[in-house]
Amino acid sequence: MPILPLVSTLLPHKRTFPVWVPLLLAALLILADQALKAWALSHLQEGAPNVPFLPGLVEWRLTFNTGAAWSMFSGSALPLALARLAVGLGILISLVVRPQPRLLSVLLSMIAAGAIGNTIDGLRSGKVTDMIYSPLLSSVTNALHAGHFPIFNVADSCVVMGTLLLVVFSFLQEGRKKG
Repeated sequence: MPILPLVSTLLPHKRTFPVWVPLLLAALLILADQALKAWALSHLQEGAPNVPFLPGLVEWRLTFNTGAAWSMFSGSALPLALARLAVGLGILISLVVRPQPRLLSVLLSMIAAGAIGNTIDGLRSGKVTDMIYSPLLSSVTNALHAGHFPIFNVADSCVVMGTLLLVVFSFLQEGRKKG
């Protein structure tokens, strides 16, 4: 059973955006991701000390990943890029064919943009460029004996935040239905 019809039932059907809005949002997020990656490649060096941006919260550290989150599936950049591309384009095509409520459109556009942003890296260079390091998040994961929090990028943030917010809002909507 396709996932998007199930997801579309999670949130109430209210006014939708014009069909171009989710595409524009995804395009802007992909551009932001690629711009920060280009900046990191031209201003940071792999293995160099971290460069503070927001002290204690965010630092720049250039690294590359040939796999997925936490370096799972390392060395699988091309198959992962093709899978990410299928997911990202599939979500965007679905939003065009079957417009969704505004919140759901935004969250799905974020997820699609993240998938496509990392696809571009995987297809272009066989690895994903990461540059955002959070000492705060690392202190939390270290306290939980889970090691340092992974270095990530804008695309990763889009996928994670879009997915987390989708889950949160689906639980909130479920609570409203029961209450």
